[in-house]
Amino acid sequence: MNTLSSAGDGDILDVLIVGAGLSGIGAAAMLQRRLPGKRYAILEARAAIGGTWDLFRYPGIRSDSDMYTLGYGFKPWVDAKAIADGPSIRAYIRETAHSHGIDAHIRFEHKVVRASWSSTQALWTVEAEVGPLREPATLRTRFLHMCSGYYDYDRAYRPRFEGEDDYGGRIVQPQFWPQDLDYAGKRVVVIGSGATAVTLVPAMAATAAHVTMLQRSPSYVVSRPSEYRFARRLQRRLPPKLAYWTTRWRVIAESMLLYRIVRARPDLAKKKIVAMAAQQLGPHVDAAHFTPDYKPWDQRVCVVPDGDLFRALRDRRAEVVTDHVARFTPGGIFLKSGRELAADVVVMATGLSLSVLGGARIEVDGQAYDPSAHMAYKGMMLSELPNSVMTFGYTNASWTLKADLTAAWVCRLLAYMDRKGQAIAVVRREAGVTPEPFLGFTSGYVQRAQSLLPRQGSRRPWQVYQNYLQDMFTIRFGRIADGVMRFGPKGSLP
Repeated sequence: MNTLSSAGDGDILDVLIVGAGLSGIGAAAMLQRRLPGKRYAILEARAAIGGTWDLFRYPGIRSDSDMYTLGYGFKPWVDAKAIADGPSIRAYIRETAHSHGIDAHIRFEHKVVRASWSSTQALWTVEAEVGPLREPATLRTRFLHMCSGYYDYDRAYRPRFEGEDDYGGRIVQPQFWPQDLDYAGKRVVVIGSGATAVTLVPAMAATAAHVTMLQRSPSYVVSRPSEYRFARRLQRRLPPKLAYWTTRWRVIAESMLLYRIVRARPDLAKKKIVAMAAQQLGPHVDAAHFTPDYKPWDQRVCVVPDGDLFRALRDRRAEVVTDHVARFTPGGIFLKSGRELAADVVVMATGLSLSVLGGARIEVDGQAYDPSAHMAYKGMMLSELPNSVMTFGYTNASWTLKADLTAAWVCRLLAYMDRKGQAIAVVRREAGVTPEPFLGFTSGYVQRAQSLLPRQGSRRPWQVYQNYLQDMFTIRFGRIADGVMRFGPKGSLP
């Protein structure tokens, strides 16, 4: 097992990346291309590359973002499917790491538990637990780039229901899918209405006796083609990179325009989305099950490739029930309406638990650092947290679009510090900037995590845009020394 020590200056890294998922591999590739002289390592808590796409193994696992924007800007996605399955995405990330030599820099089974900043040394000391025995390892780095995602890999949101101990079937969670689970010919109830639930239902319905999606309240669900015909035409006529970039920018432009229209005319958009769902559901499924009481994009809109969920419901291999769980029974779930759902297997697709900075304990010059008490600068850097960036993607577009911008900005920042001979970069929270929620979503997983998340501010550069073009101009072309970012030598925080 590869472990770095902190014995001397020769062991000091220029950049330590935490997480070997989509963001971490992309950050490493960007660093290698733009600042090839920098010494870096990646710490990955798990034993494999891929992050989310290696962890999640439940039936039908896929992205609800197209791969022309979820893919890296520097590596064209050439598979036919735009809405790709989990194994294909995992293979894409691993191939990227291998082809760029990034995998040689990864320290697997290194879970970061503590990171301490010293202004005197202008260094981060990072403590990790290694392997199943949780052996200690210590690293030192000049810059810390957190690419550990936004949710807790060890814990999902799991409500408890009365009567669970009396239930005779099996209860499973998608995040920890048991590979020995055989649901063929069995009755399945999936509790939830989000992206995971709408993925599981059609996948399990292919072999289960029957699948019921039990939801407390509806979500917006739209169908998109799994393959983009215009993308295939471009691939036949143009060089691969040009075809990819043309497709990528068309998808970005269309998505941004559609989002803007939806937010400007929410009532009209709601009517249209519900009408499209009703058309695909057929006459025997009530469209009320797909008519939320909130505006489109107050929560993330669920995407189903080629309408597979609607098809499963239309073919009566699955059904959707909008109701509340009263209690579990020995044979299933008793609802508040008085109906009982028979179930051999219950899948708790009830949501994620969010985590900030990978759940590591953070200290700055000996003082505990609480992210929720601080403000996000350009959605990347936290106030009073020196030489550190967190990657946090979009809620209304592909995660990688923001991850790519963040990785490029880190390279710009490091290059600037090298040119100016500066050892420390930090942003200080400004007076008069009103704190606002970091995410404006009303989704349960976001609301449950409000006490953990940092804040955004009421004006730039403290606002967190959910707009790629705005971020591109602000992050890619904005000045590094913008008057808010402070720089200084070793010794004390500027």
